[in-house]
Amino acid sequence: MTTESPFQLELRAVDQRALDPAAALEFVSDPGFGGITMFVGRVRNANHGRDVTGVSYSLFVPLVLKVFERACREAAEEFGPRLRLHVSHAHGWLGIGDLAVVVAAGTPHRDEAFRACRKVIEIVKHESPIWKKEHYSDGDSEWSEGCSLCVREAEPTAAVLTSHVHGPDCGHDH
Repeated sequence: MTTESPFQLELRAVDQRALDPAAALEFVSDPGFGGITMFVGRVRNANHGRDVTGVSYSLFVPLVLKVFERACREAAEEFGPRLRLHVSHAHGWLGIGDLAVVVAAGTPHRDEAFRACRKVIEIVKHESPIWKKEHYSDGDSEWSEGCSLCVREAEPTAAVLTSHVHGPDCGHDH
């Protein structure tokens, strides 16, 4: 007898098809759940005062899936066994408005759904080996010093590697 996993994890190349928030909601739905929440991350048209035309996401699939799985397991440990989670992330080139990430959570009550969804997206943003290259309207592009490089306290090695150290007030979406 097999039981269906309470976690749905996807990495989708943008040339396959776009991320599907409706499918995420369907996966986390259950007749006993009164709380369903979702976070949808989209490509925005500006960052740090520069006009953005798109982003490219690169990732290491096996490790990313392990981080997603760990994030879901940690949320289940914290918020209880009656929890369903969906995590999907696009990779490849995305234009303005395209969906980059979808996280959905379903639980019996809204508080656990909100907190589980928040916990999972924070782990995805801070710990997944996903690299983002921003493309700008002036033709330039650069790799984002995203949250995977954020540190709470300045360490000499980190300062040398990143040119500035990210913390709670670094301007990134934490």
